[in-house]
Parts: sequence; structure tokens; C-alpha cells
Amino acid sequence: MQHIQVNLTVQVPENYVLINKVEFEELQQEKLSGIYWTMKDLEQRINKKHEWIKANILYPSKFRKILDVKKGGFVYYPEVTGEKWTFHAVKMAKFLDDNFYSIFG
Repeated sequence: MQHIQVNLTVQVPENYVLINKVEFEELQQEKLSGIYWTMKDLEQRINKKHEWIKANILYPSKFRKILDVKKGGFVYYPEVTGEKWTFHAVKMAKFLDDNFYSIFG
């Protein structure tokens, strides 16, 4: 087999910056750090209505035991009518990524 060595120069526009993947992911995490989502935020993030989210993510026991703040999780489940759902943004985003196939599969 023959190999050809090529030197290539690629110009990166001034308004772009190249960073490695790990640094990019850390920046994404920092961006969400200290941010909490409402149910509306979560609906927009996953493009599903709250009824679907409750039925497929929040109420099934396999997920609730991980999510519920009373069980050490990062989701506040309203206890009385009128209270709002609260989601720790970074942890919820990671949960959704880690469980994508279980949720949507």
C-alpha cells in the first residue's frame, strides 16, 4: 500500500475559534451551572408537552427514584396545586442525554 503525505493549511475565519471537545463540554456545563428550568423550559428543550414528559419521564418509578429531590435527585415535584416544577438544568440535561434510548426508544 502506498502512502502520500500532504501538508494542508486551512484558514479559520477570525470570528471562529477552535477548541478541543473536552473544553467545549466544560464550557457548556458552565453555561448551565446555577440555572434551573421550569416545566416550560423542559418542554422547549425536548420538544414534548408536559403531559408526555410526566407520563414518560417524571412519573415512571424507574426514573422518579433517580429524579425526585426527596430521594436525592434534582427535580422538585410539586406537592400541592399551584406549585411549580423545578429542574436542576445541568443534571437534568445530563440525565436526558444518558437516558435518551430508555426515554425515547
